[in-house]
Amino acid sequence: MKDLEAALLAAHAAGDAAALVSIYQEAAALTEDGDAAAFMLTHAHIFALECDHPDTAKLRAALVALGRESPLHPPQPPKR
Repeated sequence: MKDLEAALLAAHAAGDAAALVSIYQEAAALTEDGDAAAFMLTHAHIFALECDHPDTAKLRAALVALGRESPLHPPQPPKR
């Protein structure tokens, strides 16, 4: 876990959003605490949104499945 912490600090220092997405996902997968995993996935999702990461939709779906995010609803057509 120390290596993961060092990688997180380095990615934050470098402003490397794509690396932060991967590292936070890995951290979420390694924890057995559901709240901690949701926290890590939320961070991964935020950084994914910032850099238009390919895992953005997958991360949102994971947060929805955990009850930490609401599903997006398709836009309604304009009323006539």
